Amino acid sequence: MTSYRTIQQIIPSHATSDGDGVKIRRVQGFDNRAFSPFLMIDELKSDDKKDYVGGFPPHPHRGIETLTYMMQGHFQHRDHMGNVGELRSGGAQWMAAGRGVIHSEMPIMDDGDLHGFQIWINQPARDKMKPAQYHDFQPETITELENKGLGLVRLLSGALTVNEQVLSGPLTKTGVPATVADWRASSGDEIQIGTPEQHNAMVYVYRGEVSIDEKILRTGELALVSKGEAMEIKANENAGLLIFVGEPIDEPVVHYGPFVMNSAEEIQQAINDYNRGEFERY
Repeated sequence: MTSYRTIQQIIPSHATSDGDGVKIRRVQGFDNRAFSPFLMIDELKSDDKKDYVGGFPPHPHRGIETLTYMMQGHFQHRDHMGNVGELRSGGAQWMAAGRGVIHSEMPIMDDGDLHGFQIWINQPARDKMKPAQYHDFQPETITELENKGLGLVRLLSGALTVNEQVLSGPLTKTGVPATVADWRASSGDEIQIGTPEQHNAMVYVYRGEVSIDEKILRTGELALVSKGEAMEIKANENAGLLIFVGEPIDEPVVHYGPFVMNSAEEIQQAINDYNRGEFERY
């Protein structure tokens, strides 16, 4: 008999800012094992350029992967390794910071609207000191499935079974299996997702309202769900949400600013290495 996932906890996003004053809504789970392997979700949404024009000037990272997904608006990535990439509407960018990267993410002025996400994914200890990697995924490379009664599924990362159809996203190189999908639904649409039973899963609603096992999830809320083989979601109105499924990393998490390691000593080493200019030499 199939075991279905149910909502265990609802976490509301909160307003904050990052970079050069970019206004965002954030949900973080550095200390929550049910969040793993994900660490933080930032939603960037505004129709006012003043909210994001400063972007994210050059800054370092160590020990994490970032997946940036832009639904509306353009961002340009630059890093110390010489990578330059433009994130167009509907596309995604992935970066594994490993032992160290310095990068910037700056908006390219478009029609004024900006809506996207940056997702932090933890790296297991074995990967935290590997060389950094970067790759971008243009909109046409994102895996899509669209049916009447289902709506549109866009799979960015990993693999997902949707209504018994197996999908694979363009990003497969994450340190542990990590699935990220965008579901855009009309009122009354339903989706059934097959999941590895022991993987963690969560859902973030960025528009509208949905139900999971008759429990309601509204705009700006993230639900941590129980373990199980499948999850059913119904759109109570026109809705959009991100679906996250991943293999938990059973290791200590120590977080300080842009660095995520396994101990305070490793955090101090990251700070020292950055201050000495070691990141530029990697």
